[in-house]
Amino acid sequence: MNCPSYSKVNIGLKVLNQRDDGYHNIYTVFQELDFGDSIQLEKTDTGCTISSNVDWIPTDESNICHKAYKALKTKYSELGGVAVHIEKNVPIGSGLGGGSANGASVLKGLNNLYNLDLSNVELEMIGAEFGADVSFFIRGKTQLGEGIGDKLTPLSHPVAGTYLLVIPKYSISTAWAYSKIRNKLNSVEYLPNFVGFISEDNFSLEIFENDFERIVIPAYPEIGAIKQKLLELGARFASLSGSGSTVYGIFDEDTSAREAESFFHPAHQTILANPT
Repeated sequence: MNCPSYSKVNIGLKVLNQRDDGYHNIYTVFQELDFGDSIQLEKTDTGCTISSNVDWIPTDESNICHKAYKALKTKYSELGGVAVHIEKNVPIGSGLGGGSANGASVLKGLNNLYNLDLSNVELEMIGAEFGADVSFFIRGKTQLGEGIGDKLTPLSHPVAGTYLLVIPKYSISTAWAYSKIRNKLNSVEYLPNFVGFISEDNFSLEIFENDFERIVIPAYPEIGAIKQKLLELGARFASLSGSGSTVYGIFDEDTSAREAESFFHPAHQTILANPT
């Protein structure tokens, strides 16, 4: 079975209080994009084996795909085995949710492969047990994310445009970014109404700020320079995705996005994508 495994960007990201479990509550709009990895699943007698086209992802029990299998196996002891092959395109530490998407693809794939008949809501609950963004990728598309990203509200329209992803040749540790943001946490009382803005005609994206930019840009000035250049080249909005390192610009015209891509490539990895 072939399973697509897409990526996401955050359209705005507010980091709220730290929870007792160590995670932080967030407030964001997830937008799924049609760029990503590919997962192949094959039934086996028992266990979970993982292979990949790259050598920089773990293939042992620390891989999120193995965690997805283990989460289902815990609930369904009679579940058979699976061989997982990951064709990896999404860079690690890029803020695009590649690993979480892989985990979600394995959950959905196993659900179909073994006819478990689990609903999306049930899969989302299982996904939240082993990865903060896994729940989003069960349904993907455009959703408001709250809690640790597992309280999801589907939105009726994508944030339209051609997305240019500019990915520097380094990764940014999510754990590092969260450790640095602790003194800049938001109050729930002062959150902008992301859903209200998106539902309006001709809404402005200026309200959609990513709190991590206050941490990441001073530490990685190149990130700020990429964001500013995207705006100069015609993007109607530009932002860090998650805690980075990807910076993306949303363009109204595909031609403008391609012209901007030619500026950044080959100094950086660049991807043109569309919202799903």
